Amino acid sequence: MESIARISNLLESARELTLDAAQVARSSRSTTRSLPAPQLKKLLDSRNDREVLDGLRRVISMMYRQQKTLTFFSSVVKNVASPNLEIKKLVYIYLIHHAEQEPDMALLSINTIQKSLSDSNPQVRALALRTMSGIRVPVISQIVSLAIKKGVVDMSPHVRKAAALAIPKCYRLEPSTLPQLLEYLATLLGDKQYFVAGAAVSAFMEICPDRVDLIHKHYRSLVKKIVDMDEWSQLAMLRMMSIYARKCFPRRTRSVKLKDKSADLQDFYGEGVSDPASEGEQVVVLDPDLVLLLNGIKPLLQSRNSGVVVAVARCYADIGTPEYTKAAVGPLVALLRGAQDIQQVALYNIVSVCLAHPESFVKYASHFLVRATDTAPVWELKLEVLALIFPHSPLQTKSLILNELEHFSRGTNKSLVREAVRAIGRCAQADPATAPRCMRLLLGQITSLDGTLAAESLTVIRHLIQQDPQAHVGTVVRLAKNLDSATDPQARATIVWLVGEFAGLNGEDNIAADVLRILLKEFADESEIAKRQIVLLAAKVYLHHLNRETEAQKLKDGEENQDQPPPNSEDHPIARLWNYVLLLVRYDTSYDLRDRTRLYKALLSVPQLATLMLLAPKPAPQAPSPSETRRGFSLGSSALVLAGGGGVHGLRGYEPLPDWVEEGREPDPKLRNTEGVRNEYGDEKRVVPAAQMLGDTSSAGQGGRSNGLSTAAGTGAKTLDDWLAEDEDEEDDAEEEESEEEEEEESEEESEEDEEEDEDSDQESDDAKAELEGFLNR
Repeated sequence: MESIARISNLLESARELTLDAAQVARSSRSTTRSLPAPQLKKLLDSRNDREVLDGLRRVISMMYRQQKTLTFFSSVVKNVASPNLEIKKLVYIYLIHHAEQEPDMALLSINTIQKSLSDSNPQVRALALRTMSGIRVPVISQIVSLAIKKGVVDMSPHVRKAAALAIPKCYRLEPSTLPQLLEYLATLLGDKQYFVAGAAVSAFMEICPDRVDLIHKHYRSLVKKIVDMDEWSQLAMLRMMSIYARKCFPRRTRSVKLKDKSADLQDFYGEGVSDPASEGEQVVVLDPDLVLLLNGIKPLLQSRNSGVVVAVARCYADIGTPEYTKAAVGPLVALLRGAQDIQQVALYNIVSVCLAHPESFVKYASHFLVRATDTAPVWELKLEVLALIFPHSPLQTKSLILNELEHFSRGTNKSLVREAVRAIGRCAQADPATAPRCMRLLLGQITSLDGTLAAESLTVIRHLIQQDPQAHVGTVVRLAKNLDSATDPQARATIVWLVGEFAGLNGEDNIAADVLRILLKEFADESEIAKRQIVLLAAKVYLHHLNRETEAQKLKDGEENQDQPPPNSEDHPIARLWNYVLLLVRYDTSYDLRDRTRLYKALLSVPQLATLMLLAPKPAPQAPSPSETRRGFSLGSSALVLAGGGGVHGLRGYEPLPDWVEEGREPDPKLRNTEGVRNEYGDEKRVVPAAQMLGDTSSAGQGGRSNGLSTAAGTGAKTLDDWLAEDEDEEDDAEEEESEEEEEEESEEESEEDEEEDEDSDQESDDAKAELEGFLNR
């Protein structure tokens, strides 16, 4: 009978599962089709769990399609006491969504939710706590606080995690409950379960990120749990530890003298001279607890989450040393294998790190070559990285980068052409040794039919010429010869400006006056930007002519007429060119050009003032990396990616890390000692490898050298001769022991024979005495 009952139960269960599957299949096809309100209420009021579940699914579907579902509030909420877990979940979702609109009706379900906090199922308890904290009605803030208090000491870690996540919600609901919440938070931070501690850290960063006193006694345990936490908790944890390190670990440095081999050799021969004024290199000294953190988060560089990898790199950049930052370079570059949006964000962070440590990215140069599928922001950042690592690269990599930039400078994408030419200019400025090659490359492009390429090339050439004007006189002459073929207005204006800058060299033999004469023939057909530079060139040429006339007059008259105005030689060709320019501009249609010409004419009436204004030395222009404005922003922050520098202060809401605490004002390191708490991750029973034990014993038992090599290095430093020598020693010791044992056995045998002889003699004497006594008794 019992077996028949079991079979019937199984058949009933199978029937229910079949009906459930059919119901789910039917609901998946028909849930999107809304039912009339009376029919929905009939489903919600039904006593059949399947019908109630179907009605709730339809209501939730309507709710997420922005349809009005508030009319079903009472019918939905009365199912909160249902023992079915699926029904409870849907009722809680509906309740959280509409609690603010119907607070009175929502309060009626609080008692039922409170009863669920004592349910035997931990999933029901966690769900009830999550729902109660999600109901945004300020009246129930104290009830939520009591529920969190009960959840903090719950036996289930899932309930404790729900309590930790409910703390920020309760704080937003009623900030006055902060003292109570801090007590609960202090308990949860010390929880043994890593996912509970991770949720507690997230709550800590939201309600009280400045209360580092709560972290002291849990610091070491949290550092050891960070590897096991989920990604969201790891992000909060890394942010919290960065703030904690800045506030609790002062930045200490010590000077280390650099060793010089030549100096050591001189000291060996007794010829060294001590230099007390020499200063060593400043090395950062890290606190042991900070080293524990930096080493503890190193495994996170292998995380599958790109945000965690960037957060670890941020920690190393903000609180670590350059050695730790270099360890994060490879994982950052590996993020470029992801999707395009991840590539773009990763490149912003890579460029920020590359500004400080460009030499670490040299071996990854091939990862930054532009692909045909790259979007504009991606290839812009890649070209920037290539320009940053260029001066630190070997010759092969430099040649690869220049070939790459030259290829894209001849492309059809104007934006890419512009950025490639600018990158070539930055490479030439950063590495003067390659400047001639970059100059030849750019000079070959000024005759291009592409006006954008020609203009950008000439702008970069102008920057390079201004770095060393005396070495590029021939370059200016070559540029002047290309005026006939240059058609872009910006390119022509740049060439004319360069000719004007070199108008004072070689006196009368300068080409500036002849270039001006040729340009004036087609002055009316020039663009306005070129006309401005032609007028400026005419003013400079005429000013140099006046200065030369003044110097010649001074030499002739012996500085007697120093205060008199310079002679006005109107018959000189340069003076005639200047007057011709004045006539041309007088009838030009541009107001700005006519005003500029009148200004130059007034200045030239006082040559000393005109010399100060027009012939003053110009500072060499610098072409910094476009991301220099982002320097200083934290890695992974929105200000680094979205703001484009964001001005001086970045985006609203950006919070920089605090400064390092001053030495002597940091908290006592003893606060981080966990007395009386057993270390879960400690090495109480540490397993020592056999090789290490063997090496230790051998190094302890043998201190000499064998075959010219020392055995003091430990495991793996012993040679075959050492092992053979040990075997020979062991054999000799064994032979000596055997010989000693044989000698002992022989001595024992001799002693036994002597004893036997003594015993025989004693026995004979006893027999003789007995015979004598018997004879006398007779």
